Amino acid sequence: MDARFAETVEFLRERIPVPPVVGVILGSGLGDFAAAVEDRLEIPYARIPGFPASAVVGHAGTLVAGSLAGVPIVVLSGRIHFYEGHPMSAVVTPARVLGLLGCRDVVVTNAAGGIDKAFSAGDLMLISDHINLFGTNPLVGPNDDSFGARFPDMSDAYRSDLRRLAKAVARRVRVPLREGVYVGVTVPSYETPAEIRAFRTLGAHAVGMSTVPEVIALSHMGVGVLGISCITNMAAGVLKKPLRHDEVLETTRRVKDRFVRLLTALVAAIGEGRSPDRLVVVPSRKSPRAAVKTKGGRPAKAPARRKR
Repeated sequence: MDARFAETVEFLRERIPVPPVVGVILGSGLGDFAAAVEDRLEIPYARIPGFPASAVVGHAGTLVAGSLAGVPIVVLSGRIHFYEGHPMSAVVTPARVLGLLGCRDVVVTNAAGGIDKAFSAGDLMLISDHINLFGTNPLVGPNDDSFGARFPDMSDAYRSDLRRLAKAVARRVRVPLREGVYVGVTVPSYETPAEIRAFRTLGAHAVGMSTVPEVIALSHMGVGVLGISCITNMAAGVLKKPLRHDEVLETTRRVKDRFVRLLTALVAAIGEGRSPDRLVVVPSRKSPRAAVKTKGGRPAKAPARRKR
């Protein structure tokens, strides 16, 4: 096991009183969900050993631990992007840490451009599959057998049972939920109209700058994945207007109530009956017990070390 992961996981285990069973990764402008977490502990990425920090507008860069509807949860409010110049190993580090902390299932969310002309800005799309156009893969290099097999199966990366559950939950809470294929690209320039036409020919319904590497890494570890895209704008060439990042943030603000309602219900449904057993045992490693601010801004005492 890479010593970096051991130090990171030990640091977080000392501060998170109950091992999480569900993880959530929040995309651009979707950080309001983290405010719904109860008894929450907030730790900036910059204070977590081995965690790279995101510098993108709309990404808070904070790990939030607590519970939601009685389910122990860890939320990554903001993510690391390949286009920021990070290596793929750093891009997937936060996702791998969720698995190492014990999350059996992880919900990955993102802001995406709509390729399907039937979509509209503000739609929520359940990801059924993805197309990797990053030009690389987070599993390139020596395989860590403690994570998973050298050649992991990706035929059900967005687990079909979790997608069925998501559809049922969406109907119950009355949140319209589309479904489609997400294509992940390197960027940071937005796609050209010709590229969007090509992606549509390939069978993609939405395009974005993230998610795919995290899903590959989580699937490698045997963690169940559910993906949801917020269609924040229509992709290049679909509408006759230029693309702007502030439009992404405007749309996420407009749909935040629906998004939070759906995601809260999903976490409750996924976490029902799950036990907080850890996925992977990481060797203990001593690390400094720095004070961490809680919701009220007071230093949080690190809980007594648990037996593993």
